[in-house]
Amino acid sequence: MGSRPPWPRPEESEKLPVYADPTEGVTVQAPLLRAWTVALLEKIGTPGDIAADVAEILVSADRRGIASHGTARLPSYVALVEAGVMDPAARPRVDRERAALARIDANNGWGHHASRFAIDWAIERARSTGSATAIVHNSNHYGIAGWYALRAAEAGMIGFSVTNASPLVAPTRALRALLGTNPIAIAAPAGHFGAFCLDMATSTVPVGRIEVAKRRGESLPVGWAIGADGRPATTPDEAQAGALLPLGGLEETAGYKGYGLSLAVDILSGVLGDATFGPNIIGLFRPEAPSDLGHAFWVIDPAAFEEPGAFEQRLERLLDQLVAADTVPDAPGRVLIPGEPEAEAERRSDARGITIDAQHHASLVELAEANGVAFPDISPNG
Repeated sequence: MGSRPPWPRPEESEKLPVYADPTEGVTVQAPLLRAWTVALLEKIGTPGDIAADVAEILVSADRRGIASHGTARLPSYVALVEAGVMDPAARPRVDRERAALARIDANNGWGHHASRFAIDWAIERARSTGSATAIVHNSNHYGIAGWYALRAAEAGMIGFSVTNASPLVAPTRALRALLGTNPIAIAAPAGHFGAFCLDMATSTVPVGRIEVAKRRGESLPVGWAIGADGRPATTPDEAQAGALLPLGGLEETAGYKGYGLSLAVDILSGVLGDATFGPNIIGLFRPEAPSDLGHAFWVIDPAAFEEPGAFEQRLERLLDQLVAADTVPDAPGRVLIPGEPEAEAERRSDARGITIDAQHHASLVELAEANGVAFPDISPNG
């Protein structure tokens, strides 16, 4: 395990999504993409209700402009099923439970479905206990962390979602990758803002951003990654030979804070959940053995303290103050609330369709042809 490079193999890197250029690629309507995804997943042995959960979460990522965690991941998921290291028909079950705490065994099935099951358990339990936590183990990649936190926000509650992931990030002072990009998401209902939704990796950038830079022939800023020699990587090739850096970058720019956050996520998900953790995770890019990822969800019902809606009204007032703040010279606009750009992307996608780049589209068409599920109608961009 120690000698295994953390980055995807070259042939796997070619399948990584590039962020869509609105003037290139194609547009597909979200309902059609969702229905096609369900049909594809059913074709590889996924029950319809589970397939619906997976499709909803993947297409939600595409609608919100987070292409790296949407349907572009389907080739990797199908590879896990075809290699026999993920069970597409597995159903989660609660294997340990107290009043406001549960551990859920995903049974090596879809992380999206097991996590939807877990966040719904926490939401329902929080209605009576005020707060509830669900931990998932024996799972797989679960898509965007924000979807689960937003599900709690839609129920009028505060949602928290974390997961561990394949080791791509070097802890501060370490020479090689030992932790994942381990995302954190927190969401809450926010009145006329819709929802506050912080959804972030604990690395400076995701792995897909390095791939984008490579395809575009771009150099990298210091603080994104280190090379195999441990020095700052300034080219994508150097970064791919080394590791991503935690949020904050180098030690002198407080990268140890991102490292600490990443480690905390792994403790709450992998270690607490008795899942695989740290450098031991094989993960999405290498269908060699089950991923055994861990996820953690925490839900708080503010109505346990006071009248329903009171928390939401106070949060709305706080956010009103932030967006009304004076801005620095040459700012492109007002202060934004976390989750606003994604919510706007979602509105555009629902009105105009989801933009996917040519590579993303080609990978889905290839899957469609291989599994006999015709890809839906598209329209060209540009």
